[in-house]
Amino acid sequence: MLESAHAWMIRQLTLGEFSSRRAVVRKAVLMALKIAVFAYALNILSHLALVACDLLPYDLLPALVIATVLTPPVSFVVALTAYSVVGLAIYDLGLSRQRFEMLSRTDMLSGLMNRRAFLEEFERVRGATSLVLFDIDRFKTINDGLGHKAGDDVIAQVAQVLTGIAPPDAKVSRIGGEEFAVLLPGFSGEDAVLTADRMRQAVGSAEFCGPAGAFVVTVSAGVAEGVAELGFSEIFSHADRALYLAKAAGRNRIVYANALPDGLVGEGAAKAQALATFDTRRSA
Repeated sequence: MLESAHAWMIRQLTLGEFSSRRAVVRKAVLMALKIAVFAYALNILSHLALVACDLLPYDLLPALVIATVLTPPVSFVVALTAYSVVGLAIYDLGLSRQRFEMLSRTDMLSGLMNRRAFLEEFERVRGATSLVLFDIDRFKTINDGLGHKAGDDVIAQVAQVLTGIAPPDAKVSRIGGEEFAVLLPGFSGEDAVLTADRMRQAVGSAEFCGPAGAFVVTVSAGVAEGVAELGFSEIFSHADRALYLAKAAGRNRIVYANALPDGLVGEGAAKAQALATFDTRRSA
């Protein structure tokens, strides 16, 4: 009985979280009404107990009139003020926590989710999925030749282009430097390659402006298909290998990791030549 009463009181006194300031006021009014009724009932019962014990020093009727006139309004105003102050503080703290959480999950330069948030999104995926890794071609040349401000602008604009072309269910992230990742839940490898190529073409067609005028930016990508339950590291390693091969074979292209020959493990020029031969066979 005591535990139930204690739990009930805790539920009544707990403010919880609020979606708006109006919700704070609404909750505060409700709580203040409850407290006013409780205080009034307690006052009446106290007077009756004093009468029963013959300890009331004045007549009961005037005392009840005074209790009725003073206790509910005073307790209501005090409770409303206290709960409003506490509720608004909780609401403001909630907003601050949401902003902090958003900042901790967002890459501030591109506006995309960061690597941490991307990994969390990947953990929620189940079943077949595809991962695309994009890398801006010759980004160091852009930074060195046009300045870091132009490099930052390129990253931000590429992020906008990728987001604009990405399917509704896709998760787009900047995972570091000039590298972006796109998670395509439920996509087969072939569909992911087609989607990645549309994104690649969109970046290549976009107009980028620097101190000396407009210039062209291209991206390379590696695509890997797998089952999310295998884990991010395994799928990422396949996509990263495909991205490396796309760079080695001349950039501005898409390489599908799952279609690569098993023996394609060379380095440098040998690997690029092997990939060029492989691409020629596929085109044929």
